[in-house]
Amino acid sequence: MTKKALRIVYMGTPEFAVAPLEEIIKSGYEVVGVVTTPDKPAGRGQKIAESSVKKYALSHDLPLFQPVKMKDPEFVSQLQKLNPDVIVIVAFRLLPKEVWSLPKLGTFNLHASLLPQYRGASPINFAIINGDKVSGVTTFFIDDKIDTGEILLQAKTEINDSDDAGILHDKLKILGKHLVVKTLDGLAEGILKPQKQILKEDVEYKYAPKIFKNDCQIRWEEPLEKIHNLIRGLSPYPTAFTHLLINGESKILKIYKGHYKIEKHILEIGTVIIEGKKILKIAASDGFYFLNEVQLEGKKRMRISDFINGLTIKHNLKVN
Repeated sequence: MTKKALRIVYMGTPEFAVAPLEEIIKSGYEVVGVVTTPDKPAGRGQKIAESSVKKYALSHDLPLFQPVKMKDPEFVSQLQKLNPDVIVIVAFRLLPKEVWSLPKLGTFNLHASLLPQYRGASPINFAIINGDKVSGVTTFFIDDKIDTGEILLQAKTEINDSDDAGILHDKLKILGKHLVVKTLDGLAEGILKPQKQILKEDVEYKYAPKIFKNDCQIRWEEPLEKIHNLIRGLSPYPTAFTHLLINGESKILKIYKGHYKIEKHILEIGTVIIEGKKILKIAASDGFYFLNEVQLEGKKRMRISDFINGLTIKHNLKVN
């Protein structure tokens, strides 16, 4: 089967899913339909927001579908009429068997980890939170469980010490768009050999569950390396935070960037120290964490020098 003969339905929602769709079209494949989530209110003004994939599909005159329920008989009928050879999924919802079993060549997903590591919703975040040095992307066939299907292809990348979730996201987005096209090439040519995911007894497998607000709160009694990895792993979204006490008033302080120094001290954990106009550090159990970029509740994201300059009180500060 040639590229032009392959009929593709693409399913995705966020900005991460736009790059593979764009690469598929650039590579000469025919996308006969794009499926994304329905529009929904977002932000403080609750304005109706369209997904990044929808915006791209509309700008390129691609047939667009936004089903509320994937099992909707009318939607399933529409998919059947498209007669797809393959469905490609990138950052989308779970599919019922009526949908993923429909294409002749199968339905495959792009996952932002080296499966079977980091099955779940937040693989990019948890790779950094756990201090990993390597990450990657995987294409795999969908089955009736979550992230357990047969692996088609994988690609690796290093995680640098300075990388946060945003930087790793962008690395994997580039890797992923090429891997999706390479997977389509292999399916069209009939040369791929899917491999079952086998869990080895001597390997520690980590998971990547959905992240909730409570998971983002920094616990200053923990080791600095763990705190630093949490901050990196949640930056720029959903962002690690602490409560800054200013004259007894507690305000949420989001921390986007920082660094740390292991050092013995006798200060109470959570004590905030300001040195000059450019240094704000927080006492942890095994040293100090230096804040570089922050956002105080009700304010914009800013460099620490600007944050210090805007403080009217620069002593008796504490975080918890």
